Amino acid sequence: MPELPARADVVIIGGGIVGCSVAYHLTKRGCRDVVLLERRQLTCGTTWHAAGLVGQLRATHNLTRLAQYTAGLYAALEAETGQATGFHQRGSLALATNAERFEELRRGASMARCFGLEVEVLTAPEAARLWPLMDAHDLVGGVFLPKDGQTNPIDTAQALAKAARAGGARIFENVRATGIRTENGEVDRVVTGQGEIRATHVVNCAGMWARDIGGWTDVTIPLHAAEHFYIVTEPIDGLPPHLPSLRDPDHCAYFKEDAGKLLVGWFEPEGKPWAAGGIPESFCFGQLPEDIDHIAPYLEKATRRVPLLGKAGIKLFFNGPESFTPDDRYILGETPEVRNLFVAAGFNSIGIQSAGGAGKVLADWILDGHPPMDLWDVDIRRFHPFQRNRRYLFDRTTESLGLLYAMHWPFRQPETARGVRRSTLHDRLAARGACFGERAGFERPNWFAPAGTVPAYRYSYGRQNWFDLAAEEHKAAREAVALFDQSSFAKFVVEGPDAEAVLSRISANDIAVAAGRIVYTQWLNSRGGIEADVTVTRESETRFLVVSSCATQTRVLAWLKRHIPAEARAVAVDLTSAYAVLGVMGPDARALLQRLSAEDLSAPAFPFGASRIIDIAYARVRASRISYVGEVGWELYIPTEFAPAVYDAIVAEGESLGLRHAGYHAMDSLRMEKFYREWGHDITEEDTPLEAGLGFAVAWGRNRDFIGRDALLRQKEAGITRRLACFALQSDAHLLYGNEPIWRDGALVGRITSGAFGHSVRQPLGMGYVGNGGAALEERDILSGSFEIEIAGDRVPASPSLRAFHDPAGTRLRS
Repeated sequence: MPELPARADVVIIGGGIVGCSVAYHLTKRGCRDVVLLERRQLTCGTTWHAAGLVGQLRATHNLTRLAQYTAGLYAALEAETGQATGFHQRGSLALATNAERFEELRRGASMARCFGLEVEVLTAPEAARLWPLMDAHDLVGGVFLPKDGQTNPIDTAQALAKAARAGGARIFENVRATGIRTENGEVDRVVTGQGEIRATHVVNCAGMWARDIGGWTDVTIPLHAAEHFYIVTEPIDGLPPHLPSLRDPDHCAYFKEDAGKLLVGWFEPEGKPWAAGGIPESFCFGQLPEDIDHIAPYLEKATRRVPLLGKAGIKLFFNGPESFTPDDRYILGETPEVRNLFVAAGFNSIGIQSAGGAGKVLADWILDGHPPMDLWDVDIRRFHPFQRNRRYLFDRTTESLGLLYAMHWPFRQPETARGVRRSTLHDRLAARGACFGERAGFERPNWFAPAGTVPAYRYSYGRQNWFDLAAEEHKAAREAVALFDQSSFAKFVVEGPDAEAVLSRISANDIAVAAGRIVYTQWLNSRGGIEADVTVTRESETRFLVVSSCATQTRVLAWLKRHIPAEARAVAVDLTSAYAVLGVMGPDARALLQRLSAEDLSAPAFPFGASRIIDIAYARVRASRISYVGEVGWELYIPTEFAPAVYDAIVAEGESLGLRHAGYHAMDSLRMEKFYREWGHDITEEDTPLEAGLGFAVAWGRNRDFIGRDALLRQKEAGITRRLACFALQSDAHLLYGNEPIWRDGALVGRITSGAFGHSVRQPLGMGYVGNGGAALEERDILSGSFEIEIAGDRVPASPSLRAFHDPAGTRLRS
């Protein structure tokens, strides 16, 4: 066995197609000091038995960009390496058997146009002509992507490995990593059965073993293996050799011509988690036991779709493991717990089509110190420590596998592993008819059902069953008073003599304010991109409260801690669970709270942006005059054990004022009318405050040296080339959800980042960036011209604006 090196710049653990792709892309960037360790043989975990489909259209903007890159890479890989890959661009055909599925496919086709993907929307007869072996009697239509492909997974991984070796990477098979050692919060070395390798960077590409390897350094990598079934027929006479791959999601099946045979696989609604007690050490090119009873109903449906299948013999009934994550998106990036420890794992059965793009962006991330694009969809920092829990992962995996082919409804909520994180007010809200949604494991009231109505979703792409109820909640916030449970906010305290200096360096806005003031600010990276969107409340000379959304809790805390210098006299502590938060919002919010507190809540005495401790019921609470809905109101930060009594007092006193409980759907429509951005959708690490129209939250003072300042100054001087705008559809027959193309005078200029119906303005609204082909963009370029938003193939006229559609001057908010 070759001797392991004593050290390497990058050590990759795992020799599947993803690990080989990372090694390949590192060497392409000139990083030759790369070591890849494979416990057995390359591809022996899950890569070897993958179906090899290479689709390009994914559920989100950035996942599609990565899959698109993968297809281009594989198309050229054989010519580059001389290693046959079996890649062919035969296209893919997705079927719809009902109007709702067809709308989903057509919306996806519209999104594909944002990337220049070739896509065709087909009628049922057109789909039947493209795949003549299928029974098309029940079809509504389909979508065809001519440039989608299929490849041989083993050969493709070997081609990547061959090119990586040629670039200087050293690949060791039959070397098992047994530990990762750290020093001062950074990776230091990898331990193996053949010795230790000191490493500057370590990449965990261990597939279904990745969670356990993460445990070596107490890193959260939430994934679980599940059984995946497919069959391969005997050779079929007359089977056309160049059929596109066929996806029949309403019947959970995919079909692929394979050397004169037909491969048919399934993503059934109730998956079978595997190896809950651990993966056997001996597992290598392993196959799991057959389970004919489990898959028989889906095989019967597949036979109805392709009748020829019923006459063909089955050569192979295959069952092999794949790893799945709680949200069906893979895991990528530097871990928040350990610096220079990276992960690329949990690919949810799309590892082949994702490996090229994932390997490229991770290699860029390692070498440049930051990702090359917004990767929040798959960023490991979206997860929380509880998601390592084995029972949670087991239960969620029963659902995750089937979600690949389930309807991707707007606002669809997980059905398994629920009730993980609950507000202390949960039971009271449930008694009021709350229909809860999940965000980062937190149960949050999305809307409230009236008495006698079951608080449950009925999904559609149109107005769902809660639409009118959320409209009433919206109306209460605009015209009377509404009560929101915002306890899921992530809350951090930064404290110490150097707390102000630390936050001044991180924050684009000036947080050196008097105690009792709230500052809205962004935290930027060195490129000027928005890493976090937070409020900072100065509680005292040495103590600050930082608040962000619950989805960014892990990310924000990691960014904060990593930017506190070792010598600084300041600490950051997560106090999310210590406080419940109630939002009392609307024109009557002042009158309601004034009945409960002796504090003077008048506008002169308690202006917008003020925060102080007041008495309510028997509690002392922090009342912060700030709002995400655009009306006068207060966020009340209440020590958890006091929250029920405060809630009861507010509800009792608010009855005569028409107080209404409101959920996050109402909040979304309220913030949309006010042009309030949401991090992760409207603003990301790719977007700067100038592009997002948030220049008002940047303090440019000469004595301020915040992260990203130089990049913003350069952009300010050169001029922006894209700008976030809000849009109102001129028809209320459609709704915007995100990723819809924006057209100006017949040219594609951007896409919608988020959308909601504005109940006060009575129009569907959305936000999106408008570009100018790389040239400097002026305000007139946005407000002039004829705009249309493409929704499921239809272009709908829209009106643009750079100001909020409701109360653009903010007078109601500050009244």
